[in-house]
Amino acid sequence: MNALESTSTRPYLIRALYEWCTDNGFTPYVAVLVDDSVQVPREYVKNGEIVLNISYDATSSLKLGNDFIEFKARFAGTAREIMVPVSRVIAIYARENGQGMAFPVPVPGAVEDATPSKPSPLSSVPAAPADGDGKVVQLVPEEGGKPPEHEPPKPPSGPRPALKRVK
Repeated sequence: MNALESTSTRPYLIRALYEWCTDNGFTPYVAVLVDDSVQVPREYVKNGEIVLNISYDATSSLKLGNDFIEFKARFAGTAREIMVPVSRVIAIYARENGQGMAFPVPVPGAVEDATPSKPSPLSSVPAAPADGDGKVVQLVPEEGGKPPEHEPPKPPSGPRPALKRVK
């Protein structure tokens, strides 16, 4: 097996950064580009993206596999099954300081399994746009700067659940 036939490094990098976050007491967040293959609560999707807290405290039965990230989580008190294809993860970072890694955004309509006639070692890295209007994502603050403000989506408003003490 040569380098062109090997598996994607994305799931391995996601697992490594998840472990780094948890080892250092940080909260790992993943940013996901949502399409029909992503199973998340649609009411929390904004501009085709969702940010998910994948910390041990926020999830149940977390599986960081090579093809999917799967877990159970509560959204506004309701348990939900979450399933995200690893190819749709566009970033993983620590909420507290923004340190992490961004991945190339999948191109809509492109077939990921298609092999070019003459594969290049850098074929999976998209070229920079010629017009200079490409988006730049910075997850690590500059020296002395403040970390970026990344907050999870706010749950829909409604009556707050309360516990009743029974003696």
